[in-house]
Amino acid sequence: MNKRILTGDRPTGPLHLGHYVGSLQNRVKLQHEYDTYVLIADVQALTDNFEHPEKLGDNIFQVALDYLAVGLDPEKVKFVVQSMVPELTELTIYFMNLVTVATLERNPTVKEEIKQRNFVKGVPVGFWSYPISQAADITIFKADLVPVGEDQLPMIEQAREIVRRFNRLYAKVLVEPRAMLGAVARLPGTDGGAKMSKSLGNCIYLGDSSEQVRKRVMSMFTDPTRIHPTDPGHVEGNPVFTYHDVFNPDKAEVEALKERYRKGTVGDVEVKQKLFAALDSFLAPIRERRAEFAAQPKRVHEIIIEGTRKGRAVAQSTMNEVRTAMKITYKFE
Repeated sequence: MNKRILTGDRPTGPLHLGHYVGSLQNRVKLQHEYDTYVLIADVQALTDNFEHPEKLGDNIFQVALDYLAVGLDPEKVKFVVQSMVPELTELTIYFMNLVTVATLERNPTVKEEIKQRNFVKGVPVGFWSYPISQAADITIFKADLVPVGEDQLPMIEQAREIVRRFNRLYAKVLVEPRAMLGAVARLPGTDGGAKMSKSLGNCIYLGDSSEQVRKRVMSMFTDPTRIHPTDPGHVEGNPVFTYHDVFNPDKAEVEALKERYRKGTVGDVEVKQKLFAALDSFLAPIRERRAEFAAQPKRVHEIIIEGTRKGRAVAQSTMNEVRTAMKITYKFE
């Protein structure tokens, strides 16, 4: 277990299928091979909730429930609350001297998220500093591997650049992380958008009820060029079939549906009904585990507290090395 993983999420609400294929699936698979830390990034979430920070407490709980529901084992994985590890703030400040404003302005992930949020009063400084903050999150845990969605690749590259510059300037203390993409580079939203996103309201959540899943699936965009069920349809780029490919284990059924869709011998309703059946079957055990843990809030809180305690111990150790490398371990006698 000498290799380490650091990954995480902003607690802006419950997690969705995009999170699952982008990162959660890999976290579950790798937790037996890597020393795994999962950061609940509540400080970053303040950018979206700075006017109502009281929401974060419940959001942290909801995200932890999703982690446990998908199969992250608290005996192997440490859930760490970002704001409870002040060393992360210290390292972020040091890293700010290693990155230019122009570099942050060019970051495609930041640019896309700014566009999605449509900040009407200007972009908060805290938002611009996301790449620096994430670099501190990753490197303070000396993570070798970071499971992420495709949209986060620029963030990992920024972290790698910061590590190289720090190690060159001071001493080879920090580990240069590698990104690991999910099985699906990017899951489209139910509205046909390029990405499933809470801010866009085009998600299917891991904790959705069966009826909520049905409603979301039946309202999904399909082939806009197809007017009648008897018209030949396009499978490529069709969100419903993308979801079938990912979540429907009956590959023969999926291929038969694709063939019939291309010929115009199956309607959107039947294709969606079969997708709902596959998704509901996939989410049922997750939903059940989530309810079990939700009924034990004290246990969930203990898991978060213990994970954060262990995470902070690692962060404190790394910061001792960082300060020594930077020659800022002042001793006044």
